[in-house]
Amino acid sequence: MNPTTESVAPVAPVPNATGKPGRWRIHRAWIVAAVTFVTIIGGAAFNSLPGLLFDPLGDEFGWSRGQIGLAVSIDMALYGLTAPFAAALMDRFGIRRVVAGALSAVAAGALASVWMTAAWQLMLYWGLLVGLGTGSMALAFSATVTNRWFTARRGLVTGVLTAAGASGQLVFLPLCAWIVDRHGWRPASVTVALAALVVVPFVWLLMRDHPADVGLAPYGGEYTEKPAPTRGAARRTVRVLFDAARTGPFWLLAGSFAICGASTNGLIRTHFVPSAHDHHMPITAAASLLAVIGIFDIVGTVFSGWLTDRFDARRLLAVYYALRGISLLFLPLLMQPTVEPPMVFFIVFYGLDWVATVPPTLALCREQYGDDSAIVFGWVLASHQVGAALVAFLGGVARDYFGTYDVVWYAAGALCAVAALMVLVIRRGAGEVRLAA
Repeated sequence: MNPTTESVAPVAPVPNATGKPGRWRIHRAWIVAAVTFVTIIGGAAFNSLPGLLFDPLGDEFGWSRGQIGLAVSIDMALYGLTAPFAAALMDRFGIRRVVAGALSAVAAGALASVWMTAAWQLMLYWGLLVGLGTGSMALAFSATVTNRWFTARRGLVTGVLTAAGASGQLVFLPLCAWIVDRHGWRPASVTVALAALVVVPFVWLLMRDHPADVGLAPYGGEYTEKPAPTRGAARRTVRVLFDAARTGPFWLLAGSFAICGASTNGLIRTHFVPSAHDHHMPITAAASLLAVIGIFDIVGTVFSGWLTDRFDARRLLAVYYALRGISLLFLPLLMQPTVEPPMVFFIVFYGLDWVATVPPTLALCREQYGDDSAIVFGWVLASHQVGAALVAFLGGVARDYFGTYDVVWYAAGALCAVAALMVLVIRRGAGEVRLAA
């Protein structure tokens, strides 16, 4: 007897492969999505840390902001470059194995940094180990889970899972800022290592690679057999890149998303706290503002997922980038020793826009590239992180050279205007492009 297809109602007895009622009274897809959410929070704990440590590491070791920014940029670049291969490796070896290994790598890098004494060790631990680990749990992880487990509500689920990174920031930024302020940077690094390790049992016990593993159809869809493991994952990933690179939409998506990364992870996440501290704002206050961005990021991203299910993704992206660019142009005027109402308005406004770009970008990847969309999105995400890496490094260099971050804020605002124009050029309804067999 074939497994019964589930309706879109989330609460109902679920039959298993034998036709008998299963033990999960809600669709298992929501359990998998919840585990994915918690996993991304655990992996995102480290992302809360680097912006808090520019001054402590500089004071203890004498490292410039450019040196520290280089380590952060290596982490971000590897995060992006690992993502498309992680999506293919999940096809080959399964989600549980890849994600459990990634969490372990993040924990190892964060813990090893406690004993570092030289800048090259910072680049090895933060850059290599953490970059490879977080890259394997990047947004391509969310895309893989969403594509396999959901047919209905994909935009909403994408928004919720994307917001998980912001949730991690909300939880860990104030905590890490308090630890750094009271006890130093080493206990904060140990804290994020433990956060990654705690999630591993949840992944191993509750995560499943495919609905067919538990005899279910994807949420809102028809039952399909689990495909055989894909061999040659790395070759397929590279082949998809070369095939996608021959299409115009890929370059428009990659270019606009690179600007997205430059103006969020590379700029605000990395340099907002040290920039505010340059204006004599306490680190704990600046970190709290960044955490508040995380609150509104969750709201904005989930709402963006809802909008993506209903409106043209290109127009949504154009609006998001234009509003972000305008807000960045005003930021240098808002930096003060104390938190004033205009800064609070910026934080709320920017938070709503932070990663609202992800659901419509992923939707455009699905529209253009179909079954290969998770891998294509992985490469688009790689461009996001390369953009972030460049600004994480160049922002620190600019601060060392000019003594201020103002030029970086203005340049990022102008780039966002370019991104808004790029997404409007993407053709709609061009049909699905089949890239790699």
